[in-house]
Amino acid sequence: MATWTNLNLQDSASPLMEQLTFFHDHTLLILMMITTLVGYLMLTLFFNKFNNRFLLEGQTIEIIWTILPAITLIFIALPSLRLLYLLDEINNPMITLKTIGHQWYWSYEYSDFNQIEFDSYMIPTNELPQNNFRLLDVDNRVILPFNTQIRMMITAADVLHSWTIPALGVKVDATPGRLNQTSFFMNRPGLYYGQCSEICGSNHSFMPILIESINTNTFIKWMTSIKN
Repeated sequence: MATWTNLNLQDSASPLMEQLTFFHDHTLLILMMITTLVGYLMLTLFFNKFNNRFLLEGQTIEIIWTILPAITLIFIALPSLRLLYLLDEINNPMITLKTIGHQWYWSYEYSDFNQIEFDSYMIPTNELPQNNFRLLDVDNRVILPFNTQIRMMITAADVLHSWTIPALGVKVDATPGRLNQTSFFMNRPGLYYGQCSEICGSNHSFMPILIESINTNTFIKWMTSIKN
């Protein structure tokens, strides 16, 4: 999860987030190269303007700095289009989970299992157990198995919300009257925190998301205990 000293992206817990991180680093490198080149040219013109007439009046340099941005955009656009395709791809899911956004909490329904649904509220600070995270821990966690393709159906009951888990690279709008869907694949166990990322009202900051990733056998036992 994000901390005060962490200036980078969160450690990825899904293949899609790994690809997003690679694309971020790839684009950042290109931006650094552009910034360095443009800064060098500006400093050259500023300190040595009389010997750099080719930068101001040369036809060759005009052609170069017209073609270079086009090539740069290609190196950014091709990985971006590939990534957009991967993010929209819905593989054969093994578990479907429905999420409903409310003011100001989340409801979850395990669509593949009968009568398994619950609400998830933020734990107030005065009731928070020791070593838990303020404004991030909830009373009912979403339990899901790792190494399993998960399909998430998302909607809202009142206003716009946004279901977001940064470590999984998932951010989907919850829109009233509309059912959006996404899929993700968690590749390791752990606790993954998120928050509503749409300004939905006065308590927008107090509807966190918490996914607990466990192995399949433990998930089956948890499902059995919930049914009983």
